[in-house]
Amino acid sequence: MKKLFLLALASAFVFSTGKAANPVLTIEGGQVQGVNAEIKGVTVFRGIPYAAPPIKNLRWKAPQPVIPWQGIKLADKFGHPGYQAVHYPGGYTTEWGYGDESPYSEDCLYLNVWTKAPGEVSKKLPVALWIHGGGYREGWGSEPEFDGQEWGNKDVVLVSINYRLGVFGFLTHPELSKESPNHVSGNYGILDQIESLKWIKKNIAQFGGDPDNVTIFGQSAGAGSVKTLCESPLARGLFKKAVIMSGGGITVAPPAGTPTGAPAGGMGMGGFGGPVTLEQSELQTKEIMDWAGLTTLEKMRAASTETVYTVGSLYGAATGKRTRMTGSPIVDGYVSLQSFDAAAIENKLPQIPYMIGYTLNDMGSMAPGIAEFCLNREKVGGKAYAYEFARPLPTDGRGDVLKGAFHSSDLWYVFKSLKHGWRPWAQGDWALSEVMLTAWSNFVKYGDPNGKAPAKWTPYTKENPKFMLFKLDASDKENSAMGEPIKP
Repeated sequence: MKKLFLLALASAFVFSTGKAANPVLTIEGGQVQGVNAEIKGVTVFRGIPYAAPPIKNLRWKAPQPVIPWQGIKLADKFGHPGYQAVHYPGGYTTEWGYGDESPYSEDCLYLNVWTKAPGEVSKKLPVALWIHGGGYREGWGSEPEFDGQEWGNKDVVLVSINYRLGVFGFLTHPELSKESPNHVSGNYGILDQIESLKWIKKNIAQFGGDPDNVTIFGQSAGAGSVKTLCESPLARGLFKKAVIMSGGGITVAPPAGTPTGAPAGGMGMGGFGGPVTLEQSELQTKEIMDWAGLTTLEKMRAASTETVYTVGSLYGAATGKRTRMTGSPIVDGYVSLQSFDAAAIENKLPQIPYMIGYTLNDMGSMAPGIAEFCLNREKVGGKAYAYEFARPLPTDGRGDVLKGAFHSSDLWYVFKSLKHGWRPWAQGDWALSEVMLTAWSNFVKYGDPNGKAPAKWTPYTKENPKFMLFKLDASDKENSAMGEPIKP
């Protein structure tokens, strides 16, 4: 009876407005309906749960099945970002203009979909899964620079996700490992990402997407996540292409003259901290939790979000020790068997096309490590397209902002989301953005950034060791196209 009422309500809407409502899709968990994006013909589904909220007894457990809902869920609001520190003005906060997002929460396992073909199961559009960066400790998939409607307009079904961050996403502990059927702990944020890939496999056809043509791409820690997914046996077969943005390549020795402590171009397994073993990490966490009186899993899971988030910092301030709790991926023997570097060298990565690159003023020069990765792919019969983004972002002169072609600056262009930014964009910025969005979406469609056009961007090889350069012309005002290849 309830279904009949809902159908009648939908029919009444069509009659009164003269327009068909967006189709209602049946997916894992129930029925969902999207809303119109600003670009005509693109529908966006915001805040779809892809797993149960990882709270209370599900804190620090692998993602569990979605809790079914009743009726039609109107997917018009983005879900909670993972719990993280408050963002204050300056730097990246000023860059992205945070402020309209939902409150931070441990209840964060939500995804968003942009598509031109909701309900068209036979359409089989290529699918791209976007994994946000933020050092594994901050960020979310619906940040303004990640507006996915331009991707949807390129006939790609774009999916962006939130996943568990910091101590909620990567905590290790001896008791957690003992409890686990796989005898490991940590990597919950990576398991969330794998769960989103499984969700895509089961549900994306309802959005007009092809579950057998999925590309994963991410930037910074999102790129580190892509690298971990490429190495992980649990993600094998769930994607067909990978894009690694500002995540380094294969670690290589620093060139002569490199100052001590300067980055050498590689980030290993997504880096952001020196490697430790699972056992070492577990013992460090236990030391901190025991100090705080959280001596059992029951107490750890009963502790407030704020307590768990701050206990590591409080321990350091009170004791003066540098013991830290895990906040990033770790080789655990289950989710991850070895580092990305080792997997590449031993030819254990998926034999798929790769795109990999960095920005001119990134976190040190990543070019040597990226070149090494591309040559590694060539040795095993694969291909990798390398790039450098070299457009210094325009500014209006305000202080305390990021300058140059800084780490993350290419995101505005890859998503063609410049309208959400405060910067005084030139005409050439919009043209460059279109060029980059086309190259990225072509790669998702064909495994080749040139698409069906003559090859201008060729894979990096021993015989052709060149990065594709993305920048404006000398005036920074004229229309720009894909730059000429350059050597790193």
